[in-house]
Amino acid sequence: MKAIIIGGGIGGLTAGVALRDRGWDVTVLERAPNLEPVGSGLAIAVNGLRALDTIGLGDPVRALSRMQGQIGIRRPDGRWLTHTSGDEAAERYGDQAAVVLLRSRLVDLLAEALGPDRLRLGTTVTGVDATTGAVLTDAGEFTGDLVVAADGIHSPSRRAIFPDHPGPVHSGVTAWRGLVPRPAEPLRSSESWGRGLVFGAHPLDEETVYFYATDLAPAGESAGDERAELIRRFGGWHEPIPALLRDADPARILRNDLYYLRDPLPAMHAGRVALLGDAAHPMTPNLGQGACQAIEDAVVLAHVAGGDLAAYTEARLGRTAEVVRRSMSICRMTKLRNPAAVALRDTAMSLATRLTPDLMLRSMDGILRWRPPAPASSDPAPGARA
Repeated sequence: MKAIIIGGGIGGLTAGVALRDRGWDVTVLERAPNLEPVGSGLAIAVNGLRALDTIGLGDPVRALSRMQGQIGIRRPDGRWLTHTSGDEAAERYGDQAAVVLLRSRLVDLLAEALGPDRLRLGTTVTGVDATTGAVLTDAGEFTGDLVVAADGIHSPSRRAIFPDHPGPVHSGVTAWRGLVPRPAEPLRSSESWGRGLVFGAHPLDEETVYFYATDLAPAGESAGDERAELIRRFGGWHEPIPALLRDADPARILRNDLYYLRDPLPAMHAGRVALLGDAAHPMTPNLGQGACQAIEDAVVLAHVAGGDLAAYTEARLGRTAEVVRRSMSICRMTKLRNPAAVALRDTAMSLATRLTPDLMLRSMDGILRWRPPAPASSDPAPGARA
């Protein structure tokens, strides 16, 4: 059985490893000429770690980092609105709450597990036939019993398969991401919410901090100096935010508009094609679940592949649509600018945490308690090489 995977990002590579472990002949097509470090940091929550366990990569990822100490949401002046701790989360879910790592480190782990002979770089896909499984590229035609479309937020495969679907819409928010040297003073993982603005910072290791920020902005807008733009917006917030921004390299700050799929797809498959990750359910990053849901998609798809792909849609469409909806609901809360509305939001968050101390974790139970499908007794062991 042959699987052709379009896209060498986290979702596509995970699908490649998961399908390979189940005996599929896998080819991953990636248009970039090489897998250079792209992006900055990302979080893999406990549900994503469990999914990675099924391909033998959960523990290598866990070894890279973990969220420790008090974590939560603060005001621009530094006062905590709601919080928990990494230890409390670990006790609740029986695992690390989340790992924060370089995106490039995860891509490297997945690419190494897949093997270079299964990855074709510098290959641009020009067309997909869902009926025959034919994938047209600038390097010729590939045909698979299964085609996995993991080609991103503005997926050409999705547009070809569901031409009448409206596709992703702009959330009204833009995001900045970057990596900076870790300061000498202690740094806690946290997000800070202001009037329409968010700033988050998470230590990756002893030397590096991953930061991100969001604000309302029209799609396509940019600044000549993004660090100066961030200092203008966040320079008066609590430390270490101003210090982190002063230490940032302007040339390495990424800026991206945030899109999400307001209307879920009618299905996550058509014919021999299965859509995966951002191609199937782009979401805002407010729950930190973009990569996790792509990884979940991949291991579930590998579990059902070879049978009716309707089982994949049944297992994934409702869950991912709910994660998209909840993430956008939080995004709307962060977009509030009216002072009275912001004060009401902050008061409600603080009061709810006092009344229900585990509220922050409890609200995530439906997402974080997910477990991958149990393998059949005849399935290869996790991480087994085919």
